[in-house]
Order: sequence, then structure tokens, then C-alpha cells
Amino acid sequence: MPPVDFRNEVQERIAAMRTDEALRSSGHAFMEASTAPKYSYNFEWQGRPIIQYPQDIVAMQELIWNIKPDLIIETGIAHGGSLIFSASMLALLDMCEAIELGSSLDPRQSDRRVLGIDIDIRSHNRAAIEAHPMSSRIQMIQGSSIDPSVIAQVREIARDFRRILICLDSNHTHEHVLAELNAYASLTSVGSYCVVFDTVIEDFSATMYPDRPWGPGNNPKTAVWQYLESHPEFEIDRSIPDKLLLTVAPDGYLRKRG
Repeated sequence: MPPVDFRNEVQERIAAMRTDEALRSSGHAFMEASTAPKYSYNFEWQGRPIIQYPQDIVAMQELIWNIKPDLIIETGIAHGGSLIFSASMLALLDMCEAIELGSSLDPRQSDRRVLGIDIDIRSHNRAAIEAHPMSSRIQMIQGSSIDPSVIAQVREIARDFRRILICLDSNHTHEHVLAELNAYASLTSVGSYCVVFDTVIEDFSATMYPDRPWGPGNNPKTAVWQYLESHPEFEIDRSIPDKLLLTVAPDGYLRKRG
């Protein structure tokens, strides 16, 4: 663990960046300029496309390490890179815990799991995920994340876990994300997070997504704002976007209070 002085220095730097309008404007300009060329599609995790900005990948690593969840629920699978990332982080947690305890436990036998939901899991993506060394930790459900039968399956699976982290990254319309929040956010453990991706859509120009149903006024951030109006148990952790500068999830890192 870094010394206290170093951690204090980090917090001081983040606080300074929070009020640095030129730096924040540069970050936003890069986010807007890099979205149309699909910058986030350029990266892989252990051989699978992850479709995330590197900064958000690092932020998720920090959250998983600190929370130490035994279940990560993700809506939206695509190529499976995020599932593989989450599973590999859980494997690292198990390995480190085994070393600390001097245990001979095979990390592959751990109960820690990743649950992915997608309305259309393409056969080639499913095959690649199932062939991956991390596959034993991954369970997938095909169906709409807001279908009552899918929600019931997820909630039944979640009953067996104590520390749960949620990631919402499927259909980005206000209505869909709000329904996902109503379905899954309550499963978030106290002190853990429900991370809502692509809230940055609200901050982009209306012409950014001409072929999509979402845009300013109709996106994950507006859904988050509405959800929080009646759910005071969650708070927006703005320290994470302040630190990242480049993130698809401003106002999207939601911490569940005790």
C-alpha cells in the first residue's frame, strides 16, 4: 500500500485538476473528437476487444481491487473483453488472497463469478469467450436485460453472493438505462458501485449519434439523474472522473452508501 504522504499528494493533484478548466476542457475535447473514430474500439483485454477507454479500465481495476466483489454483473457483452477483464481481476484477487493465507487453493475453484447479460450474444463471440482461460468464472444470459424473466434469473443468481458490483453498458436510451437501474442497482452491496457507462453522451453535441436513438436529453446520464431523485442510498462519486479526465462515465460511478 502506498504511504499516506503519497496518497495525500494524489488527492491534492486531483483537487487541483478539478478546478483546472483548461485541462478539463482539453479532456472533453479529446473525448468528443475521439468518439466518432471509435478510439475505444482499439483495445483488447487478454485477446478480446474490450471497447472501453483505457482510463475507465484502470478505474474499474481500482474499484475491483478495493471492493473485492464475489460477483460482478454486467449488461452488454459485445466481444466479451469486459467479461474477460472482470474475470481476470477476480482471479487476481483469489491468487493474492491465497498467497496471503498461505493456502494451496486453486484459484480456478473459486466461487467468484462474472455474470453477463446481452440481448444478442453472437455465436462467434460466445465461442471465443467460452474458449478463454477465464471462462470458468463467466456465466452468460441471452435476453433483454430488462425482460422480467431475465431480471428474475439474475436476482436468483445474486442471492448466493455477498459483495456485488454492477456495470450497465447495453442500450443507452434513458428509458432502458432507467429500467436497468430499477432492476439491478439494488443488488449493489453497501460500499460497492453501480457503474453506468456512456453517461458522456449527455455532454456531446446532438449530431454525434445520428443513427442512434440516444443523444442529449435521452441517455444514461439523464437516467442516472432521475434514478437518484428517489434513491438517496446512492451517491455520485465525482472523484473518479475528476482523476481520469478522460472517461465515458461522468456522473456514472455510483457508490452505495451504508
